[in-house]
Amino acid sequence: MDVFGAMQTFVAIVDEGSLTAAADALDRSQPAVVRSLAALEAHLGARLLHRTTRRMSLTPEGSEYLERARQILADVEEAERAASQNESEPSGQVRITAPVQFGQLHVAPLLTQFLSQQPRLTAQLLLLDRNVDLVDDGIDIAVRIGPLPDSELVALPVGELRRVVCASPALLASVDKPDKPESLAQLPCVRVETLARSGTWSFRRGRSTVGVKVSGPLACNQVAAAISACVHGAGFGQFLSYQVNEQLRTGQLVRVLERFEVDAIPVNVVYSGGRFASARQRAVAKHLQTALRERVFRGD
Repeated sequence: MDVFGAMQTFVAIVDEGSLTAAADALDRSQPAVVRSLAALEAHLGARLLHRTTRRMSLTPEGSEYLERARQILADVEEAERAASQNESEPSGQVRITAPVQFGQLHVAPLLTQFLSQQPRLTAQLLLLDRNVDLVDDGIDIAVRIGPLPDSELVALPVGELRRVVCASPALLASVDKPDKPESLAQLPCVRVETLARSGTWSFRRGRSTVGVKVSGPLACNQVAAAISACVHGAGFGQFLSYQVNEQLRTGQLVRVLERFEVDAIPVNVVYSGGRFASARQRAVAKHLQTALRERVFRGD
């Protein structure tokens, strides 16, 4: 059987979401696509997809095979380009995901700059405030904020962020400046639901972590709106340090309770594939690691 062709068909089925859509994308008949998948599963001696009349899902074997298949197809494509054009710069498309605000502020500008220097490279940037599965969702590279679970992903450390509490100078002039975390329970606070859904903020006291229940005039699910409210004196806010760097630098906000801040949060650029990762994955991931260190964490 044509293993390489069957591999292409399998990846198309997963990417398109159905046998019919894959047949259209490949310009083949649906029975031909079904036969190709069945032949591949028989060849491997493993079921790759759970199929019902309503939906399909990857089996554990299918998920592992998909990652390797994507890599093999990408390597073949890259080898063909290199052989035909005798050029070594990265080429093809990379799919990248990052948190929304961090991506808007930092990843998008750095990626745009890099692409302007790499005419044979294109990218798709997905800004999401949730972690997606790189393999199942066909993502090449992710910028992750927070501890990483044990996995086979390659992680390139970028830096660390702190969770900071701050308020406007006007608010601090009208209330007693808090000297301990518990003081915030009696002061107006602006809550960001993605940071503290229960309205409890975490602080470090000695070797322990304590929670302080806060309340105030505003709770919202968008960081930018919460920052704006704090700048205008609505209350104290707790944010990741990169989110308020500009406001702290210009004096629109003032940092408080620094000695009670919890441990720093790691930032990593991660990609799948390990030693099987494509040249473009490695090139873009390494560029983002270096450029983010310079842009966000210089002097930290």
